[in-house]
Amino acid sequence: MRGGFQSFHPIVSFTYFLAVVFITMFSMHPVFLALSFCASFAYSILLGGRGALKFNFFAMIPILVFMAVINPLFSHQGVTVLFYLSGNPMTLESIVYGFAAAAMLVSVIVWFSCYNRIMTSDKFIYLFGRVLPSLSLVLSMCFRFVPLFKRQFREISDAQKGIGRDVSQGSLVKRARQFLRELSILVSWSMENSIETSDSMRARGYGLRGRSSFSIFRFDRRDGAMLSAILLLAGLVLIGCVQGENNIYYYPAIVIQSPTFWSVLLYLAYGVLLSLPIAIDIGERYSWKSFVSKA
Repeated sequence: MRGGFQSFHPIVSFTYFLAVVFITMFSMHPVFLALSFCASFAYSILLGGRGALKFNFFAMIPILVFMAVINPLFSHQGVTVLFYLSGNPMTLESIVYGFAAAAMLVSVIVWFSCYNRIMTSDKFIYLFGRVLPSLSLVLSMCFRFVPLFKRQFREISDAQKGIGRDVSQGSLVKRARQFLRELSILVSWSMENSIETSDSMRARGYGLRGRSSFSIFRFDRRDGAMLSAILLLAGLVLIGCVQGENNIYYYPAIVIQSPTFWSVLLYLAYGVLLSLPIAIDIGERYSWKSFVSKA
């Protein structure tokens, strides 16, 4: 069943992810990072299920640990020296900053994975097709590039196995040749597919002035209420950030201001903003299950 947050108007979804990713990228406060990190992981698992769970724990967590460990090896700033490694000081500040930077990067990546599931290519073209037709088409194709190529490469591999050419069997040289053969097939397919896509879009008059297009998206009151809530919460968070409520210094020593009424209000607003799609999707699933059980 397709419902929940992805059923909202594309401008609502795009505004939400734009606000969340922007705030995540430019805020290194530990509370902000913790909220964004947990919310992004929770929402990605809610959308992707076991696949997203495996991706988060076997790809994102190792990246987080790797970046957190590698930062103090190259950055020796900070006044709190914990120990020396090969004559270089390992400071508490560099370790904490490494974790913060890694958490920020991982959160942004996971949010973008959620974005790709919600903002499909048809939604993106609907929003920017008339304003930037060429750019919107290129970006929408780029967004679907990785999953499309993975699926096509899997089909090519299965077809090659069917005729007795398995990339996992034989000597190393034989497997390398088979992999290059499959890669060559994939590249040839991608070039042919791009030409077909270009001819198809040109034949349909894509990008011409006055060209009309069919759209199933309609902006209703529910979309207006959600967009207003997103703008209100994001605006409140941004105002608090501009006023320095989320300031933190990692070097030369970790300096963070004590919580105030306004900072706590800011954290709550940001938490509510991050939780909006999660709450909507969980509520939608619960309503659907209740409806099915009563039917």
